[in-house]
Amino acid sequence: MAQTSPPDVVFEGDSRKMIRSFPPDVRENLGADLWRLQKGEKPLDAGSLTNVLPKVFYLRDDDKDFWYRVPYITLAGVVYVLDCFKKKTNEIAQKDINTARSRLTVLKKRFATKKH
Repeated sequence: MAQTSPPDVVFEGDSRKMIRSFPPDVRENLGADLWRLQKGEKPLDAGSLTNVLPKVFYLRDDDKDFWYRVPYITLAGVVYVLDCFKKKTNEIAQKDINTARSRLTVLKKRFATKKH
């Protein structure tokens, strides 16, 4: 019986570069949660951005200095990482929301052109 591969993870914009700049322990934890998403499981630590970006969630981790966030959306069985950022407060900076929103808009346009 042929074994199927888990769905892809696609990093939009510079999100791959940003996640690679995170500390090794944080990358490992976030990578494990991305793997869980690929397998259709729930991540260990996640939140929702649906109040500002419908259907967008984020993975989260922290260390002694920062909180790390990885906003993502799953479309057609593929996990799209919209952004990766770190922060020091409870609030998500408007620039990070705008980056995720912009990349989501571009992603949706790509999907719309594929369907026609």
